[in-house]
Amino acid sequence: MQPVKFLLVDDLEENLISLEALLRRDGLECLTARSGEEALELLLVHDFALALVDVQMPHMDGFQLAEFMRGAARARHVPIIFLTAGSADGRRRFRGYEAGAVDFIQKPIEADILRSKANVFFDLHRQRQQLADQRDQLQAHAKALETMEQLTRRQLAHEQETARLREQFIAVLGHDLRNPLASIGGAARLLRKEPLSDKGQNVIRLMESSTDRMAGLIDDVMDFARGRLGGGIALERQHHDLEPILRQVVEELEASHPERLIECDFQLHAQAPVDPGRLSQLVSNLLANALAYGAEQAPVRLRAAMADQQLTLSVANSGEPIPPATMERLFHPFVRGEVQPSQGGLGLGLHIASEIAKAHGGELSASSCPQETRFTLVLPLAADQASHLGA
Repeated sequence: MQPVKFLLVDDLEENLISLEALLRRDGLECLTARSGEEALELLLVHDFALALVDVQMPHMDGFQLAEFMRGAARARHVPIIFLTAGSADGRRRFRGYEAGAVDFIQKPIEADILRSKANVFFDLHRQRQQLADQRDQLQAHAKALETMEQLTRRQLAHEQETARLREQFIAVLGHDLRNPLASIGGAARLLRKEPLSDKGQNVIRLMESSTDRMAGLIDDVMDFARGRLGGGIALERQHHDLEPILRQVVEELEASHPERLIECDFQLHAQAPVDPGRLSQLVSNLLANALAYGAEQAPVRLRAAMADQQLTLSVANSGEPIPPATMERLFHPFVRGEVQPSQGGLGLGLHIASEIAKAHGGELSASSCPQETRFTLVLPLAADQASHLGA
C-alpha cells in the first residue's frame, strides 16, 4: 500500500524534528511545514490522514489554517489535532472545534498520548485504503466478468454460426456432390450392359474406379467436417464377429490391387462391441496406406488378436521408413508422406482412422524403421467379453 501521510505544521524547526521522531513508524510518512502557507501548498498536492497543527504561528495561526482547510474540497475532511502551549480555556477550545479540530494536545507533549491518538488515525486511514483497494478489485472483477460474459455471448453466436455453416457444408457434400456422382456411377453401370469395344469397356472401368475413389474422398471430407465442426465420429456399436468384417475389407482391396498380396493372421475368438462400418473404414484406410507407400514386391501384413480383454490389430508393410518430421504429425489432417502414391488422397485417412479408434475408446499408434512401418490399433473389450475369449 501507499504510505500513510501526516502533516506536521509548526513555525519552529526543532518542534517539527521532535514530532517526527515521536511519530516515526513503518508505513508512515511525515511532511512538515513551517507556516500556514506552506501547509496549504502541501494540502493541495497530498492526501493526509492527520494534520498536527501548532496554534501559535506568525502571519497565519493554526485556527486560520483550519478554516482555510475547511474551505478546500481536498482538505476539508482531514482531521486536525491542535498543539498548544497556551491556555486551553473553553473559548479557545470552542474556536478550535468550530474550525474543525478533533482534539487538543497541550505542550509539553506527552509522547504516549500523542502516539496513541496518532495511531488511531493511522489505523483508520489504513482501513480506508484497504476498503478502497477492495473496491477497486471488485470493480476490476466486475469488469472482467462483464467482458467474459460478452466474450461468451460472442462465442455462443460464433458456435451457432459455425453449426449453421457446418450443416450447409455437409449438405453441399451430401447432395450437390454425391447425387451427381451417383448419377455418373449409375450411367456407367448401365453402359457396361451394352455391347462395347474393349476400349469402351476400359473407359467404363475408369469411370467406375474414378467415381468410387471420389465417393471415398467425399466420405473422408464429410467425416473430417463432422469431427472438427460437429462433435466427433458417430458410432452404432453392436457385438459382431470381427473376422468376416476384416476379410471383406481385404477382399475389396485385393480386387482393386490384384498385383499386391495381403497376408492375414487372425486369432479372434469372440464378438466385440464395434461399429462394423467404421471398423471397416479404419482398417481399409490402414491397408490402403500400406499398399500405397509400401514396397510393391513385399506383402502387406494384417494381424488381429484378442487377449487380456483387448483387441490388438496391426497393419505392417516394408519400404521406405516414415521421416521423423512426418511421424510427429502423422495423424494430423492433410498430412501425406513424402513419397506420393500414384493415386493420392487428401491426407485425411490416417486422421479419420485415429478418430474412429478414439470413438471406440481405443488408440491408434505408428512406428517406423528401415525394415518395417507398422500401425497398431488397440481397442478395449467390454468387461463381460473377457469370459468369452479363447485360450
